[in-house]
Amino acid sequence: METPIIYALSDSLGETAERVARAAASQYDQEEFQIIRVPYIRSEQQIEDIVQEAEKNHAMLCYTIISPVLRRKLKELTKLVNVTVVDIIGPMLQGVSKITETEPTMKPGMIHRLDEEYFKRVEAIEFAVKYDDGKNPLGFLKADIVIVGVSRTSKTPLSMYLAHKRIKAANLPLVPEVNLPSELFEIPPYKIVGLIIDPFKLNFIRSERLRAMGLDANASYANIERINEELEYARGVMRRIHCPIIDVSSKAIEETANLILDIVKRNAEIYPED
Repeated sequence: METPIIYALSDSLGETAERVARAAASQYDQEEFQIIRVPYIRSEQQIEDIVQEAEKNHAMLCYTIISPVLRRKLKELTKLVNVTVVDIIGPMLQGVSKITETEPTMKPGMIHRLDEEYFKRVEAIEFAVKYDDGKNPLGFLKADIVIVGVSRTSKTPLSMYLAHKRIKAANLPLVPEVNLPSELFEIPPYKIVGLIIDPFKLNFIRSERLRAMGLDANASYANIERINEELEYARGVMRRIHCPIIDVSSKAIEETANLILDIVKRNAEIYPED
């Protein structure tokens, strides 16, 4: 007896059709099946050729074709021949349409575009973790944006927020006693954003941070004179590298992130080669 053949057709990759075919075939553990994936179907001629081949091989067809034209052609042809055919995605589309008022895009490969977006987001999150707090300045050269500012200006939360928007962000704390990495001067100024903040706002934030850690809220870290010294140093660095500056004193993380996203978007339009 010949091995039964199942053709898994799609106008995209065809992974879904193949998986469904294999899942169904696996229920017949005493039988072996040959499952042939046929991806990227783009023409009616391809449909005709596959239907003819399936009829010749006494095969079955299953499909996740989205194109209305190709779906219609496949249905017309399979009515004329002795070929079993299963529409995998059609009933789902009809079902979903009953619980939503929106129309399907009818574009093939959308699930893979979503997968690609997911992996870009994961990659950006891993990047933000790896190059957080100036750990490895080499990351500045690979980043979409580098955020600089004194401690407690929300550099890390901003980097993570941007990562969820698929933006690779690195950040660097500016401390007067710590030398600036050379990499900071190897990237164009438009890829850097400086954060400043009202000294009394920062004094409050740092004091609360020290209290939460069980430390003396009056330590030099939260001393207003020390804070003014750090902020003056930070402004000097930002003037030196000529980067855009955002005052975060009264801004939520989301608001600051949106301003940075605007900068990244504008950079992409003006400097597409980067």
